Amino acid sequence: MKSFRIGSLFGIPIKLDLTFLLVLPLFAYLIGIQIESVTDILNEIWGAGISIDALTGGMTPWILGTIAAIGLFVGVVCHELGHSLTAQRYGFPIESITLWLFGGIAAFSEMPEDWRQELNIAIAGPIVSVLVGIVSYVAFVLSPDVLSGVVAPETLDGIRFVLGYLAVLNVALAIFNMVPAFPMDGGRVLRALLARSQPYARATQQAAGVGKIFAVLMGLFGLLVMNWLLIGIALFVYIGASSESQQVTMKAAFQDVVVSDIMTPATDLHTVSTDTSVAELVKRMFSERHTGYPVLENGRLVGLVTLSDAREIKPVERDAYTVDEVMSTDLKTISPDSDAMTAIEQMQRDNIGRLLVVDSGPGHGMETGSQDYQEQDLVGLISRTDVMTAFNIIQKSGAMGPMGDRESQPAD
Repeated sequence: MKSFRIGSLFGIPIKLDLTFLLVLPLFAYLIGIQIESVTDILNEIWGAGISIDALTGGMTPWILGTIAAIGLFVGVVCHELGHSLTAQRYGFPIESITLWLFGGIAAFSEMPEDWRQELNIAIAGPIVSVLVGIVSYVAFVLSPDVLSGVVAPETLDGIRFVLGYLAVLNVALAIFNMVPAFPMDGGRVLRALLARSQPYARATQQAAGVGKIFAVLMGLFGLLVMNWLLIGIALFVYIGASSESQQVTMKAAFQDVVVSDIMTPATDLHTVSTDTSVAELVKRMFSERHTGYPVLENGRLVGLVTLSDAREIKPVERDAYTVDEVMSTDLKTISPDSDAMTAIEQMQRDNIGRLLVVDSGPGHGMETGSQDYQEQDLVGLISRTDVMTAFNIIQKSGAMGPMGDRESQPAD
């Protein structure tokens, strides 16, 4: 869902996902209805001496629930900062930290493949959560001496409840994140340890397999106790493990493969000219079963026209319009010598199904994504279909074959 920026810490943008605005009131409600039971635990274990009556009257439970929920998510931001600042120390830039339905997530532009670096980055978050829990506990213990006589007794009880709750919850957060359910922190620790003695891709697959098992068990337990949040986390873990395993496997498979190895060359592409009528374009789309065409003028790439563009013109008017009038000139391009994974990541990032492969020619110095199309030649097109076809060939045969004559080495 859509997220918006609320500020930054240490140069890292902090964002709120819209789902966070749904889960924050839910957490405030759940904490509010548990005040009596949680207070009993704090009084029994830590001898807090908190008056339950002072916390359960009027709007007090909901006010304390809201404050504790906000404090919990502040702890989550600190947890993610632990990961992020450690990653930055190793030279990995962080795009943002986003608070959402299941807590927080730090968006890494690149993941480390050195097991020591990943181990340190993974454990940094839980360590910070434990430290936040310790600080909360110290404040809980010292608050009677510091605040006695400064605030009303019922206010002090409320403050101690929130501090005690956050002390327990942050330590619980650290413990929960260390469960070896990849891609959670514990799963990343597991992958780092596995990668000590075997290839990174194989370690990822094994850690993802363990994560899927934990996700299934977590989901089944969530169904037994009818805990929808636990079921949602299980689903998130399962999908996350599958996604990252596939991403890493693809990265290993496409090592040293460039776009020109797997693209459809320009000689095999169906193209249209700028003066083609929209009516003729639609006929070609129907007969050739294509939904997008590069547009050429005097042999140069000038645009891309898709079925969506053609649909904007009413059927009775399509003879009067040409491709030049409906095509898009805001093209997503890539050079033929770019890494195949760069193309895959660009398609994922821009949520598109194809990239035009262009060659600016000597002396032009054009880069991937450039929009100066008058000086570029279309040399091919790479689509998700091209990527998956090449990936299947590499997995099944271990070779690029005629596309690149590159034999892939078996994993050690």
